Amino acid sequence: MSPAERSDAAAPQPGTLAPYADELVALAAASIDHGLARGAPLEPDPADHAAALRATRAAFVTLHREGQLRGCIGTIEAHRALATDIAANAFGAAFRDPRFPPLAADERPAIALKIEVLSVPEPLAFTDEDDLLDQLVPGVDGLLLEAGGRKGTFLPTVWEQLPEPRAFWTQLKRKAGLPTDYFGADLQVRRYRTEVLP
Repeated sequence: MSPAERSDAAAPQPGTLAPYADELVALAAASIDHGLARGAPLEPDPADHAAALRATRAAFVTLHREGQLRGCIGTIEAHRALATDIAANAFGAAFRDPRFPPLAADERPAIALKIEVLSVPEPLAFTDEDDLLDQLVPGVDGLLLEAGGRKGTFLPTVWEQLPEPRAFWTQLKRKAGLPTDYFGADLQVRRYRTEVLP
């Protein structure tokens, strides 16, 4: 099966959350504003939202300022309502990403939001590193790597900076704190897809 065919077969159904994109982006923005005013995330009542937003889902929220990353926090394993997850992760991206200082009020007008809602990660079976790389679908697959008590993930949007599968894989190992040539027997890889909003 070609990469294009794998992409068509494995990609999630498009547009499942598109009708709620504006609502979810507004919720994320409101949680950031709540954080600026009160130092805590907004805690939405899932009952106030449609069934699709009450479903247990995992999401990442990414902030950009003038085209540059300003924070990104997310959940890999779904454990709460999607609306709750997005509110919590928007606050986290603004105020708890250890790579950046907490967001200041004067930065807020320049912040752009992006939400990525994850499918359930599925184990990827492979015989060797070349087999693993051959299965990847650039621009579509997100990967979660676990080995040696370490863990790392790259969202599908990372392909924009690392479009070549071997570079994507090598940098993911580096992010997880593993040697770039690591391929131990304990290596576990799971693949997921995302729906990007807006």
